[in-house]
Amino acid sequence: MEEAWVERWNDRYGQSEYAYGEMPNDYLKEQLQKFSPGNILFPAEGEGRNAVFAATLGWQTWAFDVSKEGQKKALQLAEKHQVTIDYEVGLLEQLHYQPEQFDAIALIYAHFPAQMKSPYHLLLDGYLRRGGIIIFEAFSKKHLEYVAKNEKVGGPREIEMLYSIEEIEADFANYEIIELEEKAIELTEGLYHNGIGSVIRFVGRKK
Repeated sequence: MEEAWVERWNDRYGQSEYAYGEMPNDYLKEQLQKFSPGNILFPAEGEGRNAVFAATLGWQTWAFDVSKEGQKKALQLAEKHQVTIDYEVGLLEQLHYQPEQFDAIALIYAHFPAQMKSPYHLLLDGYLRRGGIIIFEAFSKKHLEYVAKNEKVGGPREIEMLYSIEEIEADFANYEIIELEEKAIELTEGLYHNGIGSVIRFVGRKK
């Protein structure tokens, strides 16, 4: 991965304030409470708001990101809430998760570089047990229309990093679709997700 990409996220997470706030993503919060706690993985977890929330519900929580600054903030947040999370810094292919290790994987605004999106989804699928759950929310390809009206809503500017329903159906073809939709929502998450944007929401169970 390009050094500039890592530096970008270290710069964003190196500030004292939490870039996307300390509270969990609304969709994750709503969905996670529908399932019994188990082992869960948070890819591209940033400053840890979602992983820490899962840990407070009793989930055994793992997370990773490319940003050391994100990890530092995440561990501080975990300490504040008196929970433990296993948070590693690095690329997914360099980490040592085990086949079928997880009962759930939460992809919350996990916008990987375009060439990594589908390969990462395939790798992650291998770490999820049969019957396990994917919880996904990220910006859709239509989101660029919303960014043009309001830059404060955030999100990638490169359309290849954004998602479509068709991409999710293709990448997670071996899943029972519990929910899959594209919709406009209003975000109020910290400094960088504020306003109306277009997202893909997906909950799937691995067959």
